[in-house]
Amino acid sequence: MLWAMKIHLPNSAFLGNIDPFIRGFDPVQPETLKITANDKWISVHPAVLSMIAALGLTVKPENIQCQKFEAASAHYFVRMGLFKLLGISTDIVIQEHEPAGRFIPLTQIRTADEQTRFITEMIPLLHLEGEPAKTLGYIFSELIRNVIEHADAENGAILCAQYYKKSNSIRVGIADTGCGIKTTITRAHQAATDLDAIRLALTPGITGTTAKEGGTEQNAGAGLFFIKSIASVNRDFFVIYSGTGFYKLLKKTTVRAPRLNADPFKDRHTMSSDMPAWAGTVVGVDITLDQTEEFSRLLSAIGDTYSTAVRERRKDRFKRPRFT
Repeated sequence: MLWAMKIHLPNSAFLGNIDPFIRGFDPVQPETLKITANDKWISVHPAVLSMIAALGLTVKPENIQCQKFEAASAHYFVRMGLFKLLGISTDIVIQEHEPAGRFIPLTQIRTADEQTRFITEMIPLLHLEGEPAKTLGYIFSELIRNVIEHADAENGAILCAQYYKKSNSIRVGIADTGCGIKTTITRAHQAATDLDAIRLALTPGITGTTAKEGGTEQNAGAGLFFIKSIASVNRDFFVIYSGTGFYKLLKKTTVRAPRLNADPFKDRHTMSSDMPAWAGTVVGVDITLDQTEEFSRLLSAIGDTYSTAVRERRKDRFKRPRFT
């Protein structure tokens, strides 16, 4: 395997420092894949795991060359199901523990039923009660539905998630190898670059299914805006990567009245238009689950918006979400 796609698992790749990991991705020769890893320690975000799994599913198992993981942390990748999903043999033996409320291993979602099962498993991971948990579940359900219905991804959406008790937070990664955001958005809007398309995708009321302001009842164009807004209010990281475009929401300083910006470029962020080309879309988010006043108010506003959307699913026009 002289020529192959290459992806390397470093000792650390979370959303705050994910940029070098992505820049190290080599998409050349998509029929084969070479996976290498740091031999001392590997600690990565669920988005990184989802990326590798999504990439591996595009290649026949016999065309995947995976370096033997020597790091003591390698058992994590076995428990999260990476080797099993990609059909890679490993001699790492682990004792499996019940994942409920702790993590969701790599999961491939191609149907509405699989989507429902994932969200059902995700609710205990949120460690929230009642409407807040339901609202967060609905947001992730919408993100998955977008992949199933609009991304033209043969392998569907690849997801995994983990809860961190010490910080009372969850980290979630979603990846697909479909047509990408630019192709989807430009069905109804103009976007010259992948980064332009990402900007539109993060803007409320913009959807690739219609040029109508506010989107449609089937796709309100708000799922990404909502999840980015939650990360913003909680001062967490959010990343979206598609084609050569990359956008990362940075942690902001504490303010009394956090403001939700409809334009993602008005938030504190970094971005790039020259990343290695990813055929599809990757979304990663960290969510601190502490019930602050701002977080609770935002979830309530989002919940009201989605309740209206469900009731009016069959109507022609969509009422734009309002934040007061």
